[in-house]
Amino acid sequence: MKQLVFIALIFFTSAAQSQPLKDQLNKAWQNLTSNPSYKNASISLLVKNVADGSVIFSRNEDMGLASASTLKVITSATAFELLGNDFNYKTRIACKGTISNGVLHGDLIIRGSGDPTFGTWRYTQTKEQEILNYILNKLQQAGIQTIKGHVLIDERIMDGEVIPDGWIWQDIGNYYGAGARAFNWRENQYDLFLKSGSTIGSAVTIAGTNPHYVSGLQLKSQLKSAKEGSGDNAYIYLPLFGDTGFVRGTIPVKENKFTISGSMPDPARQFAITLEAALKKKKVEDVDLEYPKTTDITDLEPDRDIFYVESPKLDSISYWFLQKSINLYGEALLKTIAVNSGRSGSTGDGVSVVREFWKKKNIGVDNLGLIDGSGLSPQNRITTSNLVNILLYTRKQPWFQSYYAGFPVINGIKMKSGSISGVLSYTGIIRNKSGEYAFAFIINNYDGSGAVTRKKMWEILDILK
Repeated sequence: MKQLVFIALIFFTSAAQSQPLKDQLNKAWQNLTSNPSYKNASISLLVKNVADGSVIFSRNEDMGLASASTLKVITSATAFELLGNDFNYKTRIACKGTISNGVLHGDLIIRGSGDPTFGTWRYTQTKEQEILNYILNKLQQAGIQTIKGHVLIDERIMDGEVIPDGWIWQDIGNYYGAGARAFNWRENQYDLFLKSGSTIGSAVTIAGTNPHYVSGLQLKSQLKSAKEGSGDNAYIYLPLFGDTGFVRGTIPVKENKFTISGSMPDPARQFAITLEAALKKKKVEDVDLEYPKTTDITDLEPDRDIFYVESPKLDSISYWFLQKSINLYGEALLKTIAVNSGRSGSTGDGVSVVREFWKKKNIGVDNLGLIDGSGLSPQNRITTSNLVNILLYTRKQPWFQSYYAGFPVINGIKMKSGSISGVLSYTGIIRNKSGEYAFAFIINNYDGSGAVTRKKMWEILDILK
């Protein structure tokens, strides 16, 4: 009897505390939706109490909307569940042939694992020079001082679909549009240096790249100089598997080394060039990096493993994936989820595994309309109900703190944001003196300034603080 009274007391206390909150949210919602800028917009907001899952506020929570990068919280949560907190990638270094008197008479084979962190600057162990030094040292430890053969990169673990369906032409040439491959290098991106003129409308020239040479890249500038302080409005247009592209848009006047970043046309070849230079610097003179040497699968079957290059663990990968919203990491994790589930390393199979997993959890049975793992495709359709219910699920898992650590702090709230053309979204968990609230807020097809809409969304979420 005492237990029933206690439960009833909790229920009525929670209801009493949530009523003023509900009234405030309702008033704020009415103010937002009556604004002419949102006359044609699709808007959804769902807030639930983390403690008992009760609904605090809901509007259009089952409406499928483009979510942009808030979709990343789904990919990350699925990776923690299906790959595990301690999962890491292992890039296999092997050889085919014989080793005698310090000479490898045969080929060095590098088998890509889909690792998106290979060569990234975000971790000490994965930085370009650290990776190169590690490989060179391990080869020496294996007794290899000279390679009389080729260095081959095996990319068979993933399919050839580099870019998911629905990604747009304006995105894929830029760093955030870099697709996930079986072998990734430096997050598959490079820096492009631009020099603008002294007057508005004058031509902008290409001043160089980092790395100094980017394999397969020929760009022509169609950029113009704009007023001082106008910011980065430059876009790289480069077709997939192409080597000739254009840079269009504007950058401010009087810039000598204005930097934008693009997606590498061929990361594996870029790594091969970099490794060749490092090997020759170490006097491994006879190496021949004809890449790719052959499409014959038998040539990629090694005689022996030499060592592995391991990535950081999933908790560290997820941290930067969510914190900096790295699309490449999402696409790589999605394909890895497929491979580890016994499927092909494709985006489509990754999407199927994610949908099947959450269906078993009775979350998003019919309305989890994923196209990719990052949210970059405007064709993704998910609901605020999907997002909030997945957050409630993660809150009960032993890996939650590792997962939640990656959520950025925005406007004083630990939440993941999303933004593509005509789309703004937020999802996260807010803690205040009354408890915890899981929320998701998505607006599609708004008119006017994104900055103004963002501020209005923040004002509504401030009510939960």
